Amino acid sequence: MLEDKVAIVTGGTRGIGLAIVRKFLDNGAKVILFGSREESINNAISLLRNENENYEVTGYCPNLCKDDEVAEIFKSIVDKYGHIDILVNNAGVSATTPIEEYTVSDFDKTMDINMKAAFVCSKEIVKYMKEEGKGVIINTSSMVSLYGQPRGVAYPMSKYAVNGLTKSLARELGKYNIRVNAVSPGVTNTDMVSNLPKEYIEPLLKTIPLGRMGEPEELANAYLFLASDLASYITGAILQVDGAAMN
Repeated sequence: MLEDKVAIVTGGTRGIGLAIVRKFLDNGAKVILFGSREESINNAISLLRNENENYEVTGYCPNLCKDDEVAEIFKSIVDKYGHIDILVNNAGVSATTPIEEYTVSDFDKTMDINMKAAFVCSKEIVKYMKEEGKGVIINTSSMVSLYGQPRGVAYPMSKYAVNGLTKSLARELGKYNIRVNAVSPGVTNTDMVSNLPKEYIEPLLKTIPLGRMGEPEELANAYLFLASDLASYITGAILQVDGAAMN
């Protein structure tokens, strides 16, 4: 479904991001994954190549909030492959900090990684996609962008902003044949979720009509669909993949 496409996946070393990278590779894409540390990038690439030695996958660890670093890497990717077809803005962090315990620096960190990084990467990719006359940007939102959450206010705030970025860029970039969508995961079986307190997770599971968490591969299927030509007339969508979870 993505034969000969070149895709960048931020936050691609674990969880949903790693599942997206694997799914894209399985469907013929060349994938560049971004992570926060060189060690985690190398571990992810080794894991993938042990699964399939023919995977064409490389990685970088830029500061996603620094446009000069991002621009330099994007240019090197275009110099190598000639084009970038797909950008997945998936890097993110969560928190369950009560409001009175939030520090401004903690708040800024969440907003930077979840929101500012998506803006910077989108800004820097657009000129290449305009030159090609096509492109796909997929952002990772969250079910809490719609419902909020009991603690950790910066996370739903940042994801609400991601929804605004998605819809606005879809309107701005549609005339260049650049589609912009978001996937809104529900409770998914990742290490990020496994680190949350049981008293936080168990009430959430009771709100899911399907009665279980989602699996990373199930989320990755949604990204694959939106990245592929099967979604050629879909832009500005926030695709909920949450088992119909309810507030």
